[in-house]
Amino acid sequence: MKLSYILMGLTLLFTTAAHAVGSVGKIAPKVIVLAGFEVGDDTGDAPGEFQYWAEREKLTGTLAVPGAPHPLRYNAAGLYGSVAGNTRDKFLSTVPASELIMALCLDPQLDLRKTYWIINGISGIDPAAGSIGSAVWAANVVDADAMREIAESEMPKSWPYGLFAIGTTAPNQLPKTHADAGGWGGATLSYTMNYPLNAALTRWAYGFSRSHATLDDSPALKAWREKYTVYPAARQPPQIMMGGTLATARYWHGEARTQWARDWVKLWTGGKDRFVTTAMEQAAYVGTLQRMAKQGRVDFNRVMMLRSASNYSLPPTGQDVTTTIGDESLGTVPAFEAQYRAGSVVVHELLKHWDHYEKVIPTP
Repeated sequence: MKLSYILMGLTLLFTTAAHAVGSVGKIAPKVIVLAGFEVGDDTGDAPGEFQYWAEREKLTGTLAVPGAPHPLRYNAAGLYGSVAGNTRDKFLSTVPASELIMALCLDPQLDLRKTYWIINGISGIDPAAGSIGSAVWAANVVDADAMREIAESEMPKSWPYGLFAIGTTAPNQLPKTHADAGGWGGATLSYTMNYPLNAALTRWAYGFSRSHATLDDSPALKAWREKYTVYPAARQPPQIMMGGTLATARYWHGEARTQWARDWVKLWTGGKDRFVTTAMEQAAYVGTLQRMAKQGRVDFNRVMMLRSASNYSLPPTGQDVTTTIGDESLGTVPAFEAQYRAGSVVVHELLKHWDHYEKVIPTP
């Protein structure tokens, strides 16, 4: 037998072993974990949202995906992962998150129809809901970028803030669905700012991780928590929770904007969920996945959202708001750890019992 045929056979054998093969002969990842940003390299330096996954899950294989901002990394168990942004990037934008999903879903070498997705990353947390170092599964991803805005100094005195939905005339109103609602060109408006995920899958992931994972605490975290004297939830040790996540590219901070976030999540979920975490790119991820699901490329019922808390969304009582905005120094590494611990046990369960979960989406 010619050497070329032997090498071809070995290549095919390796490819089949390294990747699960779908029904149409494509690569079929069992689980894909996606993160928002990484610090420098994927491994071996200061961690970002993806590094613990890449190192601890031994995602040593790489698969180039045309159009993706970062290649897929994978292991032999069927876990794949990638990241949308990097601290080396020259621009700050949530666009790469959408680009990454589009590239993955349109790549002809991938079959993602049975793939489970865990979108994970760090976030701010409402001190009225929980504490830094916690991990929060979200059944609702609420977008808060597209809206109307009036400066607080110019808004009517009766308004709580100058942020309100397109198609409305004041805060805390849903848009009217008729042609004179003041939308684009006078068009009828019928839209939502919420991307609801599979609530049963979210509850399962929450329950499973709570019973199989533990989160770290530290004297430094405890000392910082104690400063939030009027927020009992903020002073609790880190825990695994459920709650809505708000997505906005604007890095907002403070009591007034936190109240707006609480109202916005309540408004767009019909009062069925509460604001717990705030981050940037999660709506870009799930919004694009929802569009790809409508084309039959993914199963949106298999999408999960996990945010861990690196900071509070407002300063301790009596402290100036400018002293804490953007300060994630204390909680960042514990948040990286929390998201990995809460998420990895769910991943391992899905992979270990893939024969079952490939066909049946887990429920509580």
